[in-house]
Amino acid sequence: MTTVLQELEVYFWSLGVISAAIVVGLLVHMVVYQILLRVVKRSTLHDSIPKHLRAPLRLLFPTLAVQLSHPLHALNLQEGAVESLGIVLSTFMIASMAWLLIRATSILRDWVLTQYDVTVSDNLAARKVVTQVDIVRKIMVFIIVVFAVAAALMNFDNFRQVGTGLLASAGVAGLVIGFAAQRTIANVLAGFQIALTQPIRMDDVVIVENEWGRVEEITLTYVVVAIWDMRRLVLPISYFIEQPFQNWTRQSANILGTVFLHMDYTVPIEKIRQFLHEALQESEFWDGQVWRLHVTDSGQRTVELRALMSAESSGNAWELRCEIREKLITYIQQHYPHALPKVRTESFEKGSAGVVEDTV
Repeated sequence: MTTVLQELEVYFWSLGVISAAIVVGLLVHMVVYQILLRVVKRSTLHDSIPKHLRAPLRLLFPTLAVQLSHPLHALNLQEGAVESLGIVLSTFMIASMAWLLIRATSILRDWVLTQYDVTVSDNLAARKVVTQVDIVRKIMVFIIVVFAVAAALMNFDNFRQVGTGLLASAGVAGLVIGFAAQRTIANVLAGFQIALTQPIRMDDVVIVENEWGRVEEITLTYVVVAIWDMRRLVLPISYFIEQPFQNWTRQSANILGTVFLHMDYTVPIEKIRQFLHEALQESEFWDGQVWRLHVTDSGQRTVELRALMSAESSGNAWELRCEIREKLITYIQQHYPHALPKVRTESFEKGSAGVVEDTV
């Protein structure tokens, strides 16, 4: 009976020391957090740093306090209990440090966003840097998680033995695993290549799989393209290394738009050209850089007019094309209806020939 009471007393003593260490750790966290708020109050990251560091620090400080008090609360404990408690504390310490480092990468990304504004129209340089930071951040998170899991598993003897056994008998199993993972490895390597060469960036306008959309997300293994009708196209990142695609904003966001009209040979081209210029000057979507009107083809019944115009972005180019197409059609209907496409036929009655025009 006395032995049982002595053991309970030892365990209660350890539990009390651990509880006191946790309370001290939380108090230290509160003090450090308040100091941190004051230090970053005037910084551009005054919201980002407290938001990302508060939770991991709340775990780190109590864990560190318990770790420092380990000689005290492990006093008189059995060897097995001391070893188990040490493994738990070490695992918590590794997890809290990994969590803190992962959140620190988010602070790095927020800092980049404060330096480069991706919401402006001419955001090519900003999108380039943000894309690089996003991919590098995901790579850093992946490396941190791998090392943290490996370090945590090294605390357990059973897992070390299993790992040694797997390495010793890695033969065929290693080949099978390597073959199965080759696509994943290829995608990860493609992610590195995308970060360096940047054939695509965040918010780039692309045509992939005959779909128009914007690059919404780039990860180590896949890319999400937001389609214009709110669908999402998810592609492996290696697609943008191995397959051809259109990038409308590779060098700049500016883009040329075209409007094609098929008109009768009687169309007054110079009048249409003058009206096109006037309509573009009135449009809010034209950037004032490029405009042209060319006769690009001539067939048996109609001629093809191509109106060329420039805009600051692909979205503006689409709106501009629709607006100019509508204005040109309305202008021709009101002022030159005879220039609309026609079908001409010849009729012969009682030895006389005539031409009949039917508007199509």
